[in-house]
Amino acid sequence: MPNKEPSQRQLRVSQEIRKIITSEIERGEVRNLQGINTIVTITDVTVSPDLKYSTVYFMTLNGTFLKEVSEGLNLAANHFRKSVARNTSLRYVPEINFKIDDTFAEVDKIERLLHDPKVQQDLKSDK
Repeated sequence: MPNKEPSQRQLRVSQEIRKIITSEIERGEVRNLQGINTIVTITDVTVSPDLKYSTVYFMTLNGTFLKEVSEGLNLAANHFRKSVARNTSLRYVPEINFKIDDTFAEVDKIERLLHDPKVQQDLKSDK
């Protein structure tokens, strides 16, 4: 079954959530992240079609402290949810779940595979 493209409303809500969470992290208002010496980047936010659930994908600088940051962000999910409620006029404020964005690792893995001498040899022999 193919995935449906997100609606304009889903996209707007996800961008608002992303802005709010990013500004909270930049201002250092998340107590659970204090003491973790890394930069956290919110890479993407997806919202369910009924706008009741959202998944926030994040990365850290050089992929360090991912587990600690993930635990801290998920513990602070209610803090972020309250902040989203204060700063938007949504009827239902989505539940927020944080996940590590592993797309960069996948891209890196594919890049390494493509540059492998055995793969290069196979690609040249197919021509």
